[in-house]
Amino acid sequence: MNGNKESTSTKKKPTHEVFQVIDAGGDNKYWNRIGAAWLHDDEAGVSVVLNAVPIDGRLVIRKAKQKEKSK
Repeated sequence: MNGNKESTSTKKKPTHEVFQVIDAGGDNKYWNRIGAAWLHDDEAGVSVVLNAVPIDGRLVIRKAKQKEKSK
């Protein structure tokens, strides 16, 4: 490694979610969450963990939505 610090600690929540988007016909799409990603501390890279790999090799990585805390 070249000295870049990575934020892949399991103590940190993922900064991004990884999806496979499947065409379900017409305008319908099915978003299947297949992994998570963590932005590096220097924000110059991302570490990705996948639970599945799409056959077509296409991934969509989106910022993770913040869940609201219930009162």
